[in-house]
Amino acid sequence: MSEQASSPGTGTDSPTPRSGRSTTVLTTLLLCFAAVALWGSSRMTWVQVTSSDGKTLARTTDLDGGTWAAAMTPLALTLLAAVAASFAVRGWAVRVVGLLVGLVGIGVAVPAVQLLVSGADADRAADLAELSSHLEEVSAESSVLPPLLALVGAVAALAAGVLLMRKPKARAGLSSKYDNPAARREAAAKLGQGNKELPDEPVTQRMLWDALDAGEDPTLDTDGEKPDADGGEPGSDADGNEPGKDSRS
Repeated sequence: MSEQASSPGTGTDSPTPRSGRSTTVLTTLLLCFAAVALWGSSRMTWVQVTSSDGKTLARTTDLDGGTWAAAMTPLALTLLAAVAASFAVRGWAVRVVGLLVGLVGIGVAVPAVQLLVSGADADRAADLAELSSHLEEVSAESSVLPPLLALVGAVAALAAGVLLMRKPKARAGLSSKYDNPAARREAAAKLGQGNKELPDEPVTQRMLWDALDAGEDPTLDTDGEKPDADGGEPGSDADGNEPGKDSRS
């Protein structure tokens, strides 16, 4: 008795629908978390600047993430846009989105790591706080939690980018049921003509009906002939032999 299914634990090349949906959900959650983390970090105080002119009391100025790392808020909005783009595009475009998301993660991680490792530069902090150059004393103290939160968001964005770049073509983009009628008719015509260059998704009942509505027979192969019911070549018997030829010859 031949085995009809692979034994448990053996992998297959094509992912199951459940694993594809799980990957999509995980990618979306990572992108949303990264966007929220970046936005929240941009509203928190990254650097506290203390200045004094020697005559009055010291003045304290807070620099938030949006000021210290000006690209933080736009990058957070970019990640939100990537959520919609991951559902709207297909094929190689999904990998481009994944690459852009990965670059966003790197762009966020660089200033966060620099601040955590090297601390805040007093001269740069004074320039961002628009302090006078005649001050006698300027000091800058960096916070830990805001850049750390941004770094966590950057890691989440990088993970989402990797998942998008590894996303199977069959699970990329919206299903063909969201295509406009003209696009569905074109795909149905290709299906009826036996065209193999079809979208990377299984043939559905709706596609078959669209092919019939377009005047095409979806049961024809590339040569315009119906395949044999027993799986043999057109014009051959059940054993795959041509008519008039003895199978023993």
